[in-house]
Amino acid sequence: MNYTSGTTGRPRGIRRPLSGKLPEESYLGGFLGIFGIKPFDGNVHLVCSPLYHTAVLQFAGAALHIGHPLVMMDKWTPEEMLRLIDAHRCTHTHMVPTQFHRLLALPDATKAAYDVSSMRHAIHGAAPCPDHVKRAMIEWWGECVEEYYAASEGGGAFATAQDWLKKPGTVGKAWPISELAVFNDDGNRLPPGELGTVYMKMSTGGFSYHKDETKTRKNRIGDFFTVGDLGLLDEDGYLFLRDRKIDMIISGGVNIYPAEIESALLTHPAVADAAAFGIPHDDWGEEVKAVVEAAEGRTADDALAAEILAHCERRLAGYKRPKSVDFIATMPRDPNGKLYKRRLRDPYWEGRERAV
Repeated sequence: MNYTSGTTGRPRGIRRPLSGKLPEESYLGGFLGIFGIKPFDGNVHLVCSPLYHTAVLQFAGAALHIGHPLVMMDKWTPEEMLRLIDAHRCTHTHMVPTQFHRLLALPDATKAAYDVSSMRHAIHGAAPCPDHVKRAMIEWWGECVEEYYAASEGGGAFATAQDWLKKPGTVGKAWPISELAVFNDDGNRLPPGELGTVYMKMSTGGFSYHKDETKTRKNRIGDFFTVGDLGLLDEDGYLFLRDRKIDMIISGGVNIYPAEIESALLTHPAVADAAAFGIPHDDWGEEVKAVVEAAEGRTADDALAAEILAHCERRLAGYKRPKSVDFIATMPRDPNGKLYKRRLRDPYWEGRERAV
């Protein structure tokens, strides 16, 4: 029984009914089949994140079940990952956008020193990927860069590199065993192009939260469930995410999505990592705060803060721009790249109550 990661609350066990099938009839390799990864076929799976993360464990377990050797990293560093891909001719792995950003920050000479042409499926998920980062990875690694959207509870959507280049920003279309829908706050299903809360359901069966019937019934519409993400489906069935509902900033009655701001921040060469969120403002309700981890060799001072704010002025509409920048030595992410945003946001709200 897998557990949710708990980045927005206490981890919960995902309990599924037993299928009644024999193990050899329901092996985990079927999960990798969604991404076009086949048994044997010269595949080598690189494990570059901790195995307690559901997706990392599922990918590694599925690879073993269908005869793929595993290459295990004790600790992820960008150059070591490139070295291992080159040395072991790795063909597939599971990554997060933070790893992309740090790989791209390597010197050009370092990147050119390793051959990554063996990689067939560099699958990423778990967090939003800024468009400029995704495009740069496709230009470097080619069409092996693929994306999915899912949750420990189920999935989901999948986008090949071709899908993404055709529909920049998409996280893909529904898996063959999944269905996607977007609903408004009244529980009405929305047509293509309208923003709402993203819901999913699996044709392979439902789930319950272990020993938590109240939570199981919450956030459901019929057989559909949600983890609170906002997004829309286009006319062709491609899903575009905007942000987590809980992370949305409401300033002066206007909805602001932090992922867009974070993407802009990450285009500055002095920014190694970034987060944006709302902090209290007496007149507007919330204003945008940016917290930045400075790149190696850059001094986190008032001059850099001013430089970053000026950078945002050239890339964001006025109401979306951070009003101030604070610096942090290391962004609070779990080893799989998920940001513990509440750890950054909560101190600013001490003694106050958020509307969202």
